[in-house]
Amino acid sequence: MNLVAQFVHAAAEAPANHGNVALETLPFGLIAAGVFTLLGLVAFSYRHVANRHAAKAEAWAAEHGHEGHGAGHGH
Repeated sequence: MNLVAQFVHAAAEAPANHGNVALETLPFGLIAAGVFTLLGLVAFSYRHVANRHAAKAEAWAAEHGHEGHGAGHGH
C-alpha cells in the first residue's frame, strides 16, 4: 500500500467527533482579552503625568524663558 492510500485509510478511520471548536478556542480569546486589558490599564496609568510635575515645568520655563530648548517637532 502506498503512502497516500495509507493516509486516506487512516483519515477515514479517525473518529468524527471533534467537539465544539468555538469552545476549544475560547481560552485563547480570553487570554488575549486579558492581555489587552492589562496593557490598556498600563497605558491609562500614564494619564496626566506631565500635570504631576507642573511646578517643576513652570520653574524650568521661568529659568530658561518661553522659547524652551528649541528641540523636538514643531519648534
